[in-house]
Formats: sequence, structure tokens, C-alpha cells
Amino acid sequence: MERQYDVPTIVTSCLAVAMTISYLLVPDNGKQIFLVFTCISWFIVAICWLALKSTQYMHRLEAHGHDEKKKLATNYNQRQNTVQLSSNELNNAKAELSADLEELQSSLKNKDTEIENLKAEITSLHTLVEIEKLRAELANLKALAAKESAKK
Repeated sequence: MERQYDVPTIVTSCLAVAMTISYLLVPDNGKQIFLVFTCISWFIVAICWLALKSTQYMHRLEAHGHDEKKKLATNYNQRQNTVQLSSNELNNAKAELSADLEELQSSLKNKDTEIENLKAEITSLHTLVEIEKLRAELANLKALAAKESAKK
């Protein structure tokens, strides 16, 4: 297995080492800022290292997947060449598919007529509901008229 080195990881590692050494050499009044710089630089080293590992992992998967795609393509091409049908078989399949298509079209027409019938029923139900509302309103008006005539 070939080792790969990543330049950003090496450079940020050198920076982190330099910051760590500087932290140890700086007087006490400047250590706080160098502590922050050291932590940040080591964090960047960790991010660069994770990016390197992720890239290596993806390249391994890519190489494996590419070989598998080639195998699938060759298998498909071999299978495609071996499938041959006679004209009678093709005509029989065409006739079966045509019959299925006609059956689906007729069932679709039946569904369309059912939908139209349901729409008509819904319209008549709306009319009946409106009639009942008018009857209820008329009954309320008669009741109010009876109360008015009773008061007089």
C-alpha cells in the first residue's frame, strides 16, 4: 500500500509544532495568546488530516466501483447478444400487449362514466341540501311571523 502525504497537513503540523515551542519559550505575560494560537493550529492539523483520510477512502471506493461498473456493462452486453426472438414470438407478444392495452382503455372508459355519474349525484345532493336549507329558512320565517302575530 502506497503512503500518501498531504502538503497542507505537513505545513500545518510544522506551524503547530512551532507554536507549541513558542508557547514554551514566551514569558508568562504572553503565554495566553500563544496558547490560543497553539490550540487553533492543532485543530487545523486535525481537520487537514481528516480531509486527507476522507479523500483516500473515497478514492478507494471510486476505484472499486469503477471495476464493478465495467463488469456489469460487459455482462449486460453479453446477455443482450444472446437474446433472440422469432417473428412469431414477437407477433404473439404484440397481440397480447395490444389486448392488454384495449382492456385498460375500456376500463378507463368505465371509470370515466362512473366519475360522470358521481358528479351528477353530487350536483343533485347539493340541490337537495339547498332545498332543505330553504325549507328550514321558510319554517324559521313562519315561526317568526307566528310570534309577531301573537304579540299583536
